[in-house]
Amino acid sequence: MKIYHLKTCDTCRKAIKALRAAGHEPELHDVRADGLTPALLTSLEKALGYEALVNKKSTTWRGLTDDQKSGLSRETAITLLAANPTLMKRPVIENDSAYTVGWTKSVQERYGI
Repeated sequence: MKIYHLKTCDTCRKAIKALRAAGHEPELHDVRADGLTPALLTSLEKALGYEALVNKKSTTWRGLTDDQKSGLSRETAITLLAANPTLMKRPVIENDSAYTVGWTKSVQERYGI
């Protein structure tokens, strides 16, 4: 299990704590400190779709220009996420080659929480 997170994100911290309490030992990947490679982003986008990856409620999104926001496509999303990793919805959890985004009840149930 691998978690793509921000160490300053409360939701990510809750998810990591709950997963550890449930017996999981996730490998942590801080998207700000460790970055997001184009290859990783392409893989995530293929699995989840770019709309699921881009957090349009984030401060980072609000800081983008209107042109960047209106021209969002698969290619521009990958470019924006590589340049602004905090734009990614999180946590993204990779487990057995499957991915989940966020920390909703359904995600928690999937991991036995």
